[in-house]
Amino acid sequence: MAVTASGFIGKSAISVRLDFYCKPAKFAYSKRPFSASKPLVVVRSVALSPPARTVEAPPVGYRKNVGICLVSPCRKIFTASKIHVPDTWQMPQGGADEGEDLRNAAFRELREETGVTSAEFIAEARFLTSLSLIIPNWLTYDFPRDVKDKLNRKWRTSYKGQAQKWFLFKFTGKEEEINLLGDGTAKPEFKVWSWMLPEQVIEHAVYFKRPVYEHVINQFNPYFVDEEEKDSMNSCKD
Repeated sequence: MAVTASGFIGKSAISVRLDFYCKPAKFAYSKRPFSASKPLVVVRSVALSPPARTVEAPPVGYRKNVGICLVSPCRKIFTASKIHVPDTWQMPQGGADEGEDLRNAAFRELREETGVTSAEFIAEARFLTSLSLIIPNWLTYDFPRDVKDKLNRKWRTSYKGQAQKWFLFKFTGKEEEINLLGDGTAKPEFKVWSWMLPEQVIEHAVYFKRPVYEHVINQFNPYFVDEEEKDSMNSCKD
């Protein structure tokens, strides 16, 4: 994967191209309690994100996509099952338009797919390079042959997979706000939704997305509740 980082030394502009592979980190379940008032603790490659003012090009052959990790006040993650693939669950995601701010795209997709507008931005997934540069990175997954053929016919494209930027939001509304018909601007995608623990999200994901999910959840680890606290969390939907 290639990333170009730009900046200044004195008054001279510099641009550095970095080529690296992002291997999903081993999932480590956090016992750190959630606190919106405390700073985000970096776990491998997480950092608070400033506004996404630039749109970096995704790797060649991959569709530009954003993923949304929506965490409830009881620190569980929103997941839903697809209408046409009921046996697998996923976090909301969707394509970003050309030139669209990626954080705005994430919020738009969340609204279109779940009806949720009461959400507070928390962080963007980042990658810490060997040069100590923290860079928003693309996480990629390849489509299986049958999925690739189906989606490329639908989109009239030739993508081999999706390249994603991931954003963490905290749900601040009431559950009645969640509506799988979305905001009416797009065709509904989901049939049933649930709040899940991080390891459940990975377990119920379709196999070709699991490595990305493991990486994302590991990065956002500090915001998730541990097993010892789950009995006291009564506000989440079963």
